[in-house]
Amino acid sequence: MAEEQNQAAAQPQPDQMQFQLQKLYVKDVSFELPNAPEIFQDPGQAEIKMNLSQRVNDTSENMFEVLLTVTVTAMTGEKTAYLAEVQQAGLFMISGFNEQNQHTVLNTLCPHTLFPYASRVITDLVADGGFPPLVLQPINFDQIYAQRMAEANAKASGGDELEVQGNA
Repeated sequence: MAEEQNQAAAQPQPDQMQFQLQKLYVKDVSFELPNAPEIFQDPGQAEIKMNLSQRVNDTSENMFEVLLTVTVTAMTGEKTAYLAEVQQAGLFMISGFNEQNQHTVLNTLCPHTLFPYASRVITDLVADGGFPPLVLQPINFDQIYAQRMAEANAKASGGDELEVQGNA
């Protein structure tokens, strides 16, 4: 009897919300040192800029590939010290959510899950490239999502546009 109850509890119910990371992988990685070896003699402090982008591909029913691209550019004066980019991807099984909640999960929880892995790859690339280790600060994807939704709503209602800029 107890075994039947455990099996029933393990079986997902049709209307039950589910979120599972099925597969984690690096889809693409790039590291460039366009001004090596001269850049290593430059005594200046590098200015670091980070850009994030995300793409969601619907692969099959309830399966989504989420691709988080993290690009870090280090500039010393007018010279590029390095450019590191990783496309960290994950296959996520998402079911039982209404359309709005699914959209929110794909744009907050999924990139939040992928970011630490992308950050580790960037840190390793920079260190292997001969530079001091770079530790990326955590990103609040909930705040980014809320800001994007507010911008979209402002544009849809004809309100003033909100411009956001920032550095890592």
